Amino acid sequence: MTYESQEMRLLPWEGQDGKPCYVLGDGGGYVSRMADGVESVQLGMAGELLRHAADLLADRKVTEAELHFLACRLKESLTDVKRVAESRGSRLGGGAVVPDEAGASVEG
Repeated sequence: MTYESQEMRLLPWEGQDGKPCYVLGDGGGYVSRMADGVESVQLGMAGELLRHAADLLADRKVTEAELHFLACRLKESLTDVKRVAESRGSRLGGGAVVPDEAGASVEG
């Protein structure tokens, strides 16, 4: 979605009540730069979590509590990575990200 040559970008964090946040701009403003930094941290943390998951799953003595904790962190990380992919995909021409009535992202 564009507005006078500006694009609406899905931000890598949630707003009130878990609803998606967007910024309107050319991609060079303060919020866009902050979003780039947050995305970089989120993707880096996802890589670290995958390495940790591989180590934990290779351990035959892993406990149910450890696996539950890992599954919770993997779900959080996958949610973040999905949001980054949606945001970047829309900026690459993969379809505009438009919130539906429930606040979820849908391609427009």
